[in-house]
Amino acid sequence: MTDGAEEAFGAAGRPVPPYAAREAAAGNPEGPGYAGLATFCGRPWLESEAELLARRPDVAVVGAPFDIATTHRPGARFGPRALRAAAYDPGTYHLDLGIEIFEWLDVVDAGDAHCPHGLTEASHANIRAKVHEVARAGIFPLVLGGDHSITWPAATAVAEAVGWGEVGLLHFDAHADTADIIDGNLASHGTPMRRLIESGAVRGRNFVQVGLRGYWPPPDVFAWMRDNGLRWHLMHEVWDRGSRAVIADAIAEAVDGCKALYLSVDIDVLDPGFAPGTGTPEPGGMNPADLLRAVRQIALDTPLVAADIVEVSPPFDHAETTVNSAHRVAMEVFAALAHRRRTAAGGMPDLPGTAP
Repeated sequence: MTDGAEEAFGAAGRPVPPYAAREAAAGNPEGPGYAGLATFCGRPWLESEAELLARRPDVAVVGAPFDIATTHRPGARFGPRALRAAAYDPGTYHLDLGIEIFEWLDVVDAGDAHCPHGLTEASHANIRAKVHEVARAGIFPLVLGGDHSITWPAATAVAEAVGWGEVGLLHFDAHADTADIIDGNLASHGTPMRRLIESGAVRGRNFVQVGLRGYWPPPDVFAWMRDNGLRWHLMHEVWDRGSRAVIADAIAEAVDGCKALYLSVDIDVLDPGFAPGTGTPEPGGMNPADLLRAVRQIALDTPLVAADIVEVSPPFDHAETTVNSAHRVAMEVFAALAHRRRTAAGGMPDLPGTAP
């Protein structure tokens, strides 16, 4: 083995995590999770495009504090700040995958897109520009909403960077969000998926939804979805067939013929008993364990290039149950991406209770 190989693989012949020496410690090295400035998981704060290009991280967290497009309970504008403050503990070791996430994955917090209150067009334009800065540099954008209307500009920006019509979209939600117009608003949180399909940013055949339930949308919207090749898995199918089987089918459908995947998680896909802090809660949803496993499976098994987590409304939350579930969705994405990097480097899981 050459000196360079010994340096890369360490004295014991194990791969050295690429970011092990970059940070003083994983997570927030300055103290407990409730202390200090609230960046996401205590990660470095790099707002400018020049800083991102100089560092070239693997992932950049982008806030989209916008909720003017909601049709019911507001408050999702406070989601990004709440999610940044959600880490009650600085630990970032993923027990199931046996990995210290930030030793293998370089994640930074890129701050928020400017969302002036009451100005939908300007806010959406700024979200699109901010996400595009990240995606065109080959950095994975993890977008924190905000109501679900932010997926229109965010996914559009990713399609511009990766390839128009080359990005599939896997969408977890209680609602289809494929209406044409709601209360005179073409940019409602109930319309973003139709806008993406109409624009061609995402092809209908590669748009897949999981968790739909309740009493909306009406049959004419489902007829439009069917005519445009969209596919969906209602919540009763998740109950009847099981989450793993449904997610396997959804993955196959979303990536068929695409070179990349965008994941959009509306936290109201969870049952409101688990996630009360959201704008349009709908009983009968998923439980957090199934959602987290599904997100991990998607990030492990697909060409995932971007994700968003939306509709977290802290004013309606109880005991931070909604915020913590949403935060863990992001952590599952990070852990899976880190695991893929480790596997590519020839590393092995360091599971609790196993010998080195």
